[in-house]
Amino acid sequence: MSETEKVDMEKLPRFLPSCHKEAEKLDIIFTCSGAASVGKIGHEVGVLLTNAGQTARLCCTTAVAAGSKMHIDIGHRAKRVIVIDGCPMRCATKVIEKADIKIDHSFTITDFGITKQPTLDVSDEDVLKVALQIAEEVGMKLNVKP
Repeated sequence: MSETEKVDMEKLPRFLPSCHKEAEKLDIIFTCSGAASVGKIGHEVGVLLTNAGQTARLCCTTAVAAGSKMHIDIGHRAKRVIVIDGCPMRCATKVIEKADIKIDHSFTITDFGITKQPTLDVSDEDVLKVALQIAEEVGMKLNVKP
């Protein structure tokens, strides 16, 4: 194999655990993905907890709202369910409750002292701050440095 044919393993996608096959071993995270700062932060926190954690997996809240039996089943079978809402409207929580999925931990981004703004430009610092606080509260280990 020549130098140009070598595969850079760091550039390959890292595939996540298959949540519909492994739900019982995973903390399943449902997030708000609202069209404002706190919704974006909530979603990015879910991504960080999935990518930097060891047993967490983001799942599609919208699929639950649409009635996807597979996604609702994932929520029912999860080791724990963590819901991250952006604002006090708690839309993600309402979707999960409507599907009769037990919520083990529920968080709202505005409760972390972050004000809802009409923007999708958010700071990495806010995402990391919230992710670290949630991880500590639920006992999740993250592979990140604050």
